[in-house]
Amino acid sequence: MIAVLFTRRPAAETGVDLSMSVGAARYVVMDTELTGMDARRDSIISVGAVGMQGGRIALGDTFYEMVSPETKLTSESIVVHGIMPSEVADKPSIQTVIDDFLKFCRGAVMVGHFVSLDLAFLNKVMKRLYGRRFPQPAADTGRISDWMQDHDNGFRRNYGCSDGNKDLFSLAKKHHIPVSEAHNALMDAFITAQLFQRFLGFLPELGVRTVKDLLRIAKP
Repeated sequence: MIAVLFTRRPAAETGVDLSMSVGAARYVVMDTELTGMDARRDSIISVGAVGMQGGRIALGDTFYEMVSPETKLTSESIVVHGIMPSEVADKPSIQTVIDDFLKFCRGAVMVGHFVSLDLAFLNKVMKRLYGRRFPQPAADTGRISDWMQDHDNGFRRNYGCSDGNKDLFSLAKKHHIPVSEAHNALMDAFITAQLFQRFLGFLPELGVRTVKDLLRIAKP
């Protein structure tokens, strides 16, 4: 039995019922693009997300906004995301974008790959603007993958051992999810959603049947 502590926020605040089946819950699978990897001195330049209802990816339920960054874009970060300073100079502020994103995420469990990095940036903005953290509970597909490698022999047979690269694109290729070289936050969120969709097909058989169960194994 796995005992992992996580902070519960009231369902009235998050809109998430922890007793709901993982196959019935709403998810928002998200990704961000950043000026750098240090949440203390870098900032968000785009947020992308796709909604899921249980294992169904809702292609019409998406969120994508570019952000006027609060810190300077560097050549190193531009190589990663391909966003030029001129493309974001006149975009909305992070306050406008995060307000819209909060509304989009209401009632959903956040899902991301190594999502603790995205949450660190979102929480920095939330604390500065509102004195609190991003309210929605979150699940990390990287942690789900590791847990399933440890608990499901069939999963290991089909998808290999836990050694090797665990980045999003490596796992996507392992699970036969198409990956293009070009990417942005929304495209990466869609790839993550397909990965999470694969995992949802296995989890109930392994005893992960409710949102509460999911958060036990997948807390960032």
